[in-house]
Amino acid sequence: MVEVRAAFFDLDKTVIAKASIAAFGGPFRRGGLISRRVVLRAVIGQLIFLQFGADEQRLARIRESMLALTKGWERDRVRDIVRETLLETIEPLIYAEALELMEAHRVKGDRVFLVSASPEEIVGPLSELLGVDGAICSLAEVDEEGRYTGKMAFYAYGPSKAEAMVELAERTGIDLSDSWAYSDSGTDLPMLEAVGHPVAVNPDRPLAKAARERDWEIRQFTKPVRLRDRMTVRTPVITTSVALAAVAVVLVVHGRRGRAASRARARRTPGPRLAVHSAA
Repeated sequence: MVEVRAAFFDLDKTVIAKASIAAFGGPFRRGGLISRRVVLRAVIGQLIFLQFGADEQRLARIRESMLALTKGWERDRVRDIVRETLLETIEPLIYAEALELMEAHRVKGDRVFLVSASPEEIVGPLSELLGVDGAICSLAEVDEEGRYTGKMAFYAYGPSKAEAMVELAERTGIDLSDSWAYSDSGTDLPMLEAVGHPVAVNPDRPLAKAARERDWEIRQFTKPVRLRDRMTVRTPVITTSVALAAVAVVLVVHGRRGRAASRARARRTPGPRLAVHSAA
């Protein structure tokens, strides 16, 4: 079997300079989903996140509050808002250093994946924008009417990220021992330990300590840029190839799949799943 290598990139504070969910506070408010007060709370939470990192308790509180907030939202409405505002919201926050690394891995023939606890509605379109091979992200449960239930079908966090990476590697022949992973957070230690070449990027205190103790490479990403200023990209047509549901583990890759089939699978929400699509 031909050896396949991959590079796995955490999203928030590794590829982009801001928590991706918080970045959509403005668009969600303008779309009538949340209030100005909720946006302000999200901004304060973002400042705390950037200053102190996110431990397990803090992330659990954020997750539960987000699930409670989104209960009853129409999933298609959220997707529409993300599609309409992706370029203005996320594109200016992407680190130049992350783009350069992704391109360097592509030149070497490595596959490139995003790995994020953020919801599929955000991570999927961003995967297409960046032209990566796929993503592992969170997925929320929806009811028969396509509304969020306030429950999580799968949370791509901590050990779950590593487990999804192992499953992906087994399915596609990726050699994790010769692959790379990049993250900023100590909560992603399982993800970094799953590969042969872990790299701490803008590490929080727990990860910086672990990286020094294990002699892992440490990098600092400091230059957010507009993607369009760095490379020629086609504005993505966000299709349902990246639409399974909202907050859980999904492998999203380019390609097109039937919308009805994706909706049916998401509404049944049997638990963690991987959706594999052929690269475009």
